[in-house]
Amino acid sequence: MAGPNDATDATRKAQAHLCNHLPKETGEDFEDARRGFIATIPDAKSLHAMGHATWDMSTFDFIKEGSPAPDTVNPSLWRQAQINSIHGLFEVTRGIYQVRNFDLSNITFIEGDTGYLVIDPLISEEPAAAALKLMREHRGDKPVTAVIYTHSHVDHYGGVRGVLSDADIAAGLKIIAPEGFLEEAVSENVLAGNAMGRRATYMYGSLLPRNEKGHVDSGLGKTVSLGTVSLVPPNVSITTTGEKLVIDGIEIIFQVTPGTEAPAEMNFFFPQFKALCMAENCSCQLHNLYTPRGAQVRDAKAWSYYINEALEMFGPQTDVLFASHHWPKWGRQKAEIFLRKQRDLYKYIHDQTLRLANHGLTPLEIAEEIALPPTLAEEWYTRDYYGTLNHNAKAVYQRYLGWFDGNPANLHKHPPVEVGKRYVELAGGSEQLMAKARTAYDAGDYRWVAELVNHLVFAEPTNAAARELQADALEQLGYQAESGPWRAFYLTAAMELRNPRPPADEPRQGAAGQLRALPAEMLLDSLSVRLNGPKAGKQGFSFNLAFSDVNERFHLLVENGVFHHFPDRKAEKADADIDLTRGDLIALVVGEATLEALLTSGAVRLTGSRQLFADWLALLDRFDFWFEIVMP
Repeated sequence: MAGPNDATDATRKAQAHLCNHLPKETGEDFEDARRGFIATIPDAKSLHAMGHATWDMSTFDFIKEGSPAPDTVNPSLWRQAQINSIHGLFEVTRGIYQVRNFDLSNITFIEGDTGYLVIDPLISEEPAAAALKLMREHRGDKPVTAVIYTHSHVDHYGGVRGVLSDADIAAGLKIIAPEGFLEEAVSENVLAGNAMGRRATYMYGSLLPRNEKGHVDSGLGKTVSLGTVSLVPPNVSITTTGEKLVIDGIEIIFQVTPGTEAPAEMNFFFPQFKALCMAENCSCQLHNLYTPRGAQVRDAKAWSYYINEALEMFGPQTDVLFASHHWPKWGRQKAEIFLRKQRDLYKYIHDQTLRLANHGLTPLEIAEEIALPPTLAEEWYTRDYYGTLNHNAKAVYQRYLGWFDGNPANLHKHPPVEVGKRYVELAGGSEQLMAKARTAYDAGDYRWVAELVNHLVFAEPTNAAARELQADALEQLGYQAESGPWRAFYLTAAMELRNPRPPADEPRQGAAGQLRALPAEMLLDSLSVRLNGPKAGKQGFSFNLAFSDVNERFHLLVENGVFHHFPDRKAEKADADIDLTRGDLIALVVGEATLEALLTSGAVRLTGSRQLFADWLALLDRFDFWFEIVMP
């Protein structure tokens, strides 16, 4: 396996230049990240039932607090990585405790009259269980009395079965979430789930070694845990700002914030503790208006509005502000300044992007021109550790004006392979293009090398020298990146260019876990994007389908290359009537079982045309999780 290079002289100069333009280091963030420390466990390590580590901070032991940044890591990101390496149980204020850096997100415990209210039980069960165990060891062996999901991203609910037992769930223990949580939680990454999942391997550096030339931090936290992901549906839905609940003697005032960092999200305030939870709407960085793994563009204007609403509703009563990532802010003045600057961070990007767009600038031009004003740029918590000013400006443009910049030359461009061939020809052939690219590389113009050689890689994917030079350029861009996701994208791409996967005869499918969590109608909706329309052609199908596990019935119809499903409807003249479970249908779709085997076992009952049902199943694509990104 080809290894990484050292930082070039150009990269070392870029790192040194940045050091002269960073905010003043006061040590306050390090002090705040340690404040209230109670205890931790060795390496914050948690194990899967099969024995492998689901989380292990020892893999980041190369990050030493106080050590200078290596030449291969952006010095600002290195600082964030040092702070995000501080782990354990912390007292936020009397009665409120957080376990931080046992996963990408924080888990928070509020002490009630009889037990613990849990906020955001991490990504997976194993680190969540380890966090609860640590809390009980130091604050008492008390039961969990309720769970709050702040929003619909997996790092805020996936570990719920690590803090709840089957008995808790059967007893109807309160699980509180914002309105629309369940629909967003199970659907956001499903219709485009295969593409998002593959791109997430780039965004979180999950394939990279953990070292000074590999993954160091995600900005938002270290990385993602690799344990058992679960979901228990909420049974209490918060629909209105100002809504109040009292849970185990704890009063909570909620603020719903739809369309901000997540489609379903909420902040809340604890009057008796004078503590404000800002969920993931505020964190110690610039967040994503567009997440590079792929998702709908977020509403910067609404995001800013809801931060201001929280400031006005709760700011005057707040003694401590905490969130689902990073470390708290103590003191009313500090909390209010933080809220005002986070509010203005997103509004500034929104307003200035549209100002420049209305002057006729394109997304690329805006992204190069926009810069934060000095009062925002002076703060560490506005830096590009996760989102970036560059790609967030493009996101605002996309939200209002779409992907097209108005220049008709960009309206119907050739796809990458075809345009690549033409650029190679224009350059005078691959050798001449490579010569120009090497000159640019030697000059430290890595962005141009990446753009130029990308054309050759797509025109000639077997050209090993082109792949190597492209990898070298992307690697240096990764070393220079302040954003954890940008670094991970660049370095993962470099690794895959140097070490291409052999072609596979069959699709290398991802896990079907998200499909299994879907309600019946959402499952069928997800199958509509698997139907191969060109192969379906003029074919038509009509089936009556019953899911025996949930007692739901649907009429399935294929016509004009489109798959429809109609709930609670039965066609009089269907091609077949099928009775099966959702799990059996998923097994048929992803190839875990054959129709013949399920019919023989009795798991599937079918009357009518077995062949037509088999023909329909054959039209459903199986997605290759490991599709190429930086090569054709």
